[in-house]
Amino acid sequence: MSDFIVVAEARADAGKGASRRLRRLEGKMPAVIYGANKPAQSLTLIRKDFEHMLENEACFSSILEVQVGGESENAIIKDIQRHPAKGFPMHADFLRVRMDQAIKVNVPLHFINEEQCAGVKLEGGMIQKQATDIEIQCLPKDLPEYLEVDMLEVEMGQIVHLSDITLPEGVTSTTLEQGEEYDLTIASVVAPRAAKEEEEEVVDAEADGEGDGDSGDGAEAASSDDAGEGSED
Repeated sequence: MSDFIVVAEARADAGKGASRRLRRLEGKMPAVIYGANKPAQSLTLIRKDFEHMLENEACFSSILEVQVGGESENAIIKDIQRHPAKGFPMHADFLRVRMDQAIKVNVPLHFINEEQCAGVKLEGGMIQKQATDIEIQCLPKDLPEYLEVDMLEVEMGQIVHLSDITLPEGVTSTTLEQGEEYDLTIASVVAPRAAKEEEEEVVDAEADGEGDGDSGDGAEAASSDDAGEGSED
């Protein structure tokens, strides 16, 4: 049995008008479930209950139990459409899964030992994150809730790549499957922004100083030439 249960009703009426009525008058929201060589089915969810489930990050990388009319189906959240201004869910897509078939899912990354990171604690750097989740492929039974990225021994200037993440048995990265050139940057430890700006200011000042010296030499050369030409006259 799944840790996440979605109780839904089959929905016969379709269209934008029907969906607006659901949201405005009944506190519900439209959804759809599809996949596993079965026809798509329109659903209705109680929005408050669905929002409560979404508060748990793990639901996005877990097998859900979708209950419709006394029957249950295994599924994952494939997509959620949200209100552009208020952010609440307006529509949900569920993808049916078969327990004997591999699925592709985006799993969140949890960065650990950030404060103890060598580049931060000993060298005063800061951690830059280039990714917060990655797409993996595995059987439903092997689906991890999240993946850990250990920053403990990462030093200033070092980069954590996708290949540095330890994947559980039976789990593969869909990106790395494309080849070594797709070994993307996940995180790095860099100098603080203030320190970088100071360095840039010093470099700019030195460049300006060098530029002034060149101008002075040019002016002196021009003056000498002018003087020479004047004496010839």
